[in-house]
Amino acid sequence: MAAKKKTEEKINLDSILFKCRDILRKARNSGSFFEKRDMMLTLVFLRFIGEKYEDGVENLRNQLIDRGLDPDDEAIRAAFFDDPTFNDGTYNLPPEARWSTIINTPAPQLNTALDTALDILDKDKRLKGCFVKGTFLTRNLGAADIKQLVDEVSKITHKAFGEEKDLIGRVYEYFLKEFAVNATKEEGEFYTPHDVVQLIAAMIEPFDGTLYDPCCGSGGMFIQSADFVERKKGDTSGVNVWGQEKDAATWRLAKMNLALRGISHNLGETYESTFTKDLHKGIYFNYIMANPPFNLKGWYDSNLKNDARWADYGTPPESNANYAWILHILSHLKPLDGVAGFLLANGALGDSDTEKIRRKLIQNDKVEAIIILPRELFITTDISVTLWILNQNKKGGRYHERQLRNRQHEILFMDLRTWTENPVKDQNKKKVMLSTEQIEQAAEIYHDWQAEGTDGTNYAVPELYRSVSMPEIEEKGWSLIPSKYIEFIDHDLEIDFEAEMRRIQKEMADILAMEQQSQQMLKEAFRGIGYEIDQI
Repeated sequence: MAAKKKTEEKINLDSILFKCRDILRKARNSGSFFEKRDMMLTLVFLRFIGEKYEDGVENLRNQLIDRGLDPDDEAIRAAFFDDPTFNDGTYNLPPEARWSTIINTPAPQLNTALDTALDILDKDKRLKGCFVKGTFLTRNLGAADIKQLVDEVSKITHKAFGEEKDLIGRVYEYFLKEFAVNATKEEGEFYTPHDVVQLIAAMIEPFDGTLYDPCCGSGGMFIQSADFVERKKGDTSGVNVWGQEKDAATWRLAKMNLALRGISHNLGETYESTFTKDLHKGIYFNYIMANPPFNLKGWYDSNLKNDARWADYGTPPESNANYAWILHILSHLKPLDGVAGFLLANGALGDSDTEKIRRKLIQNDKVEAIIILPRELFITTDISVTLWILNQNKKGGRYHERQLRNRQHEILFMDLRTWTENPVKDQNKKKVMLSTEQIEQAAEIYHDWQAEGTDGTNYAVPELYRSVSMPEIEEKGWSLIPSKYIEFIDHDLEIDFEAEMRRIQKEMADILAMEQQSQQMLKEAFRGIGYEIDQI
């Protein structure tokens, strides 16, 4: 009897995470959504930090071989491997905290081994506060369940999924999405896709100085911005990252994520709401990048009524935090040259209850560009959102080796909603992404508009972008909706109706002739068998 062919299953990140979710759902004592998420993300962190250590050791072995030394020699091992030093942010893990130790631990001892690893790592000041003490022993999953979970997580490696720029963030996104039914997450909390972060970074170019995110989530904005800086400038040491996050588990995740990447950061001493307790009050930043929760409700506290952040603009509506985020971001921008790029729901472009604040932002020349993005960019929502760019200096001058013109009393509007031709693979729903070429094109439109020598009064391409002056914006009631300003062509007017009617008449005549020919052939066929039909 012939042996059955074995089909090798393609490793897929979502399928691995689905299995992990399924294990946790069925396991006894697996806890709430947040406890499941804590366990999963902590396991993934241990997996990644262990993988990085293993890669560091392998690189060290190769360096020794290149220098003509034998890495297996007892003396060499003692000198270089007993207490190795890495210069790329890799952690020197003791045996108890290494993934190779964890994966080979007998199932009944796994919960203890995992918490032991966390206790050891927590002694490192860079990782202090990243973990919940007793994460695994408190839940005490059954031996078979925790073993299955560890085995599945062991499949998640940067070697297998190297195309993921922020792999730990993708894992976070998956559990945010898949457990959403059982969670009490605030409205509009979405992990920011890599291509959207790249667009923001390409626009404002956070190459040096301080970078701040007031709602930093899992730290993905920082991770992906660092990737952009490395590709464009090759050095991330000049960027100093600051952030804040109100959710305890997400704050810990961000600390893990940044520590894993070796990115210098200050996320505050603990997790706090940016509105009720600004951990970086009085500090101004060169760049701000953010994806605040869309249309956030329940943000307001009576103590915020006379807050200094909106003293010059008026208190934002209690029903929606969109303009509270705008004013908070503005309050932290360096007064002379700070630049911010952030996402908001499209409703913020023309809400009637925020018109006074919006008018003053425009009159004070804080708004530089409004870019409306395609739908379906986010995996966890299908809404279209807007990228806002605020700039404290629209007067011109040198900026990142570019000479900028005076852009006072002008705003650039862009509408990218038709850029939907790039589908995202391996997604159940229709999702799209911005290609590298599209990101570069959008950034070029913005940077050319800023450049010395550009005529802002005639800077426009129908259905794509247009530079608009303040008097026209005032005429439109201080609305920032791009479609009010960008020319949209009525393509029906381009049709030659007389020619089109002649074409339709010809097609109808051809169809009628074919029908008549078919009827004649049918009559002749019936005659051949002795029947006469006058009408069909």
